[in-house]
Amino acid sequence: MLDPIHRRTFLTTAGLAAAGLAAAGLAAAGLAATGLTATALGAGRKVLGGEPPATGAGTDKGKSGEAKGKMKISLAQWSLHRALQAGTLDHLDFPKTAKNDYGIDAVEYVNQFFKKKSDGAYSKELRKRCDDLGVTSVLIMCDGEGALGDGDEKKRAEAVTNHRKWLEAAKVLGCHSIRVNAQSAGTREEQEKLAADGLAKLCDLAEPFDLSVIVENHGGLSSDGAWLAAVMKRAKHKRLGTLPDFGNFYEYDRYQGVTDMMPYAKGVSAKSYDFDPKTGDETKIDYARMLKIVTDAGYTGRIGIEYEGGKLSEPEGIKATKKLLERLIEA
Repeated sequence: MLDPIHRRTFLTTAGLAAAGLAAAGLAAAGLAATGLTATALGAGRKVLGGEPPATGAGTDKGKSGEAKGKMKISLAQWSLHRALQAGTLDHLDFPKTAKNDYGIDAVEYVNQFFKKKSDGAYSKELRKRCDDLGVTSVLIMCDGEGALGDGDEKKRAEAVTNHRKWLEAAKVLGCHSIRVNAQSAGTREEQEKLAADGLAKLCDLAEPFDLSVIVENHGGLSSDGAWLAAVMKRAKHKRLGTLPDFGNFYEYDRYQGVTDMMPYAKGVSAKSYDFDPKTGDETKIDYARMLKIVTDAGYTGRIGIEYEGGKLSEPEGIKATKKLLERLIEA
């Protein structure tokens, strides 16, 4: 089960995928809908032959607008979910808020905040605003599109199809990845096999878009670092990776979990809840220990702030997380 205060929940969708649609055909349809072509997207990344992708692989210059080197900070949209849900912050203004209010030039979206507006025109308007501000779009966190590890093959195929619109949006925005869930049911081994199958098929769909598919520890067995690493090994897809979240471990040691996931990481989510007013340290998570795990893995991509606490306001929580990360990254 997911933490009740957690930002997003696993959802299942009803209905069946259209029979006989292959992943390549689906991707072609998605490209046509956005006016993009496979040629325009360029060649895919080098095949990794089943070995773990180099950490930070989803953030090479040209994909997300940043050069490799010292880690940089991004802002996850869920950090401002209360303002977005209350209507005091518009989704289109999120990049401006990140840049002007917090001095952060990279953003991570949550699909629920523009599910009804995921068409090409809306994405192009959001991209224009980002470009005008000099803000990089990093990824889209996708929920509520079905279980990619569903035991029913047709429903599993439908879940893959449902993510196509987010690949289209991510491509327009200039993201390097979409973040998905590895939801499944059954025994540990059955879920590993089913999730690996659905994720690999989604990665095939992402290929012409030149995008990666990354999985977060986000409840169920996905919050077991060893299980998720086994899914990565079974799927063996060059476009598949992980998004280790510091906070989403429930019956599994969080530090071991991040260690398990880092060999496949194409992003990192710095979850935060509360801070010591004297030291500025996070009270539930040893950030210094986490950052050492991340840097020891050779990761140099973006690290996304995701404040989810209740004691500080959203702006105060974001600023406290940013201050802590900057101190530790500099050190």
